[in-house]
Amino acid sequence: MSLELVDFQILAAALFCLGLYGVLARRSAVMVLMAVELMLNAVNINLIAFSAFRPVSSMITGQVIVIFVITVAAAEVGLALAVIMRLYRRRGTVNVDEIDLMKG
Repeated sequence: MSLELVDFQILAAALFCLGLYGVLARRSAVMVLMAVELMLNAVNINLIAFSAFRPVSSMITGQVIVIFVITVAAAEVGLALAVIMRLYRRRGTVNVDEIDLMKG
């Protein structure tokens, strides 16, 4: 049994849909952050799958982009968790419905 590109695309689409549902349906900022990370991992699966099914000469491109995506995701998590912790200390909640600091 060999895996085809379509199998990886189906897996990535399922993960992306789960992440999208998490972003749209969750109220906790931490859960929304985890859902965004799930969406980024779905993109990474697509990039690696496409680079694996390309000729050897252009195989490294997708993998390099994945390394950059992982680096940006790690920085985003660090910054977002710092913001969430600051909001929790100030407001006492991480519920995104109750965070209205930008309202005038």
